[in-house]
Amino acid sequence: MIDQKSPRSYALLSIAAAVATIALKFVAYKLTGSVGLLSDALESGINLVAAVVAFWALSFAAKPPDEEHAFGHTKAEYFSSGLESILILLAAVGIAIAAWGRLFNPQPLEQVNIGLVLSLAATAINGAVAWILLKAGRRLRSITLKADAHHLLTDVWTSFGVIIGIFIVKLTGLLILDPIIALLVAVNIVWAGFKLLKETGSGLLDSSIPKEERKIITNILASYEERGILFHALRTRVAGSRRFIMFHVLVPGEWTVLQGHTLCEEIELAIIKALPESFVISHLEPKDDPSAWADVNLERV
Repeated sequence: MIDQKSPRSYALLSIAAAVATIALKFVAYKLTGSVGLLSDALESGINLVAAVVAFWALSFAAKPPDEEHAFGHTKAEYFSSGLESILILLAAVGIAIAAWGRLFNPQPLEQVNIGLVLSLAATAINGAVAWILLKAGRRLRSITLKADAHHLLTDVWTSFGVIIGIFIVKLTGLLILDPIIALLVAVNIVWAGFKLLKETGSGLLDSSIPKEERKIITNILASYEERGILFHALRTRVAGSRRFIMFHVLVPGEWTVLQGHTLCEEIELAIIKALPESFVISHLEPKDDPSAWADVNLERV
């Protein structure tokens, strides 16, 4: 049974699905001799490697902060998505090489009906697991699960293309369509790999949290401005499933330390309540001190 709160349990589901689809697609390839189905099976092999790496990354990311990693280990998820990107691109190269040779030496396909049924079964498994992973990835805010889900969805559309192409080969007898389909699959895989690589790079470069989440923060801060409180130097970043949020709070200079501390605690808790798994740091400053505005060039609320 899947633990609804553990990303690792979803990674195990992905591993099981990858093993099942590899077996089905490889048998389909052996029965038909289709290089298109071979390319599809190789992509499922990449899915398996990616799922295993995802399980490791999610296990490492779940470790609590320690002396050497005070902000936690959540960035480990980007190692998984980065490796998956590279593996996807390598798989595309392998598929293209196999298809290129077959392009000049087309081979007849055998037992097409059974092969297509097996491929459809594998595609159905991938589609169901991708849907589950995508929902879990959004709910748990895991880039690893979302990357795995999008990869599986790419595999689903690839498989549909291969199946339709082989069906056309069966109807028309145009054997050259089989390697052409495989080459198109390789191009599609390259596109998916580059998109995933771009998302990984964005995370490693400390990209800001999404605009809709920043809007939630600014709305919370705006509710305090009616009390004469000002804010600036808002900075945010994402590391795996965790958000890091920092900003300056400017209050009247005559306030006591206790008043300022109490206010900052209240604001931080309000943000954490609205955006769980957030690490919030506020910096208290007197608004009537010119030096408090020295960093106003940072992102402003």
